[in-house]
Amino acid sequence: MLDRTDVLDRVKALSLLPDGMHVTTAMVASYFSVTVEVIRALVHDHRAELEASGYRVLTGTELSDFKQLSGIQSRTRSLALFPRRAVLYIAMLLRDSGVARQVRVYLLDMEYLARTQPVENPAPADTASLDARIDQRITHILGRTVVPLFNTLIETSGEHRRELTALRAGVQRIEKRLQQHPTRLQRLEAPRDGRPLAGVMAAVLE
Repeated sequence: MLDRTDVLDRVKALSLLPDGMHVTTAMVASYFSVTVEVIRALVHDHRAELEASGYRVLTGTELSDFKQLSGIQSRTRSLALFPRRAVLYIAMLLRDSGVARQVRVYLLDMEYLARTQPVENPAPADTASLDARIDQRITHILGRTVVPLFNTLIETSGEHRRELTALRAGVQRIEKRLQQHPTRLQRLEAPRDGRPLAGVMAAVLE
């Protein structure tokens, strides 16, 4: 959250020194609507953490150079500087400041939205995750389109197979009957009493 220094200006405009990067202890106190002593007490109790966030105190030649570069007109022998990151850290430490509470609430709201709202076209963390997403997408497409199509074809081919099987059985029955016809004709044409069927019929007709 310490990288979301833009939250400071969304809650309240933060005035910066002419260098456009730092604020003094008095400017921090003014931003949070507290006394300078409150800010100094926080610095005393959390100096290491604040220094890790960029807080520093200028003295001697370094202070003179900074005054010259930034155009600050001051006779102070030391100057405490807070970058925006350190100011945001102060916002997390202050208890009796309405502005600090608003900053914390804003940060928590942003963190909650980042966790709960999906990101459009998120960049994959690595190649493995990208492959997994591609495989998942292909599986989804296959399950929605190709698999139902194959199921329909299988069902249709099953119906056609049954029809072809029945048709083949019918053809086989017809072939069997056709094979039996010569035998039947031979029986009808077989001679009776040593005479062919034609002779028998002629005798009957006589």
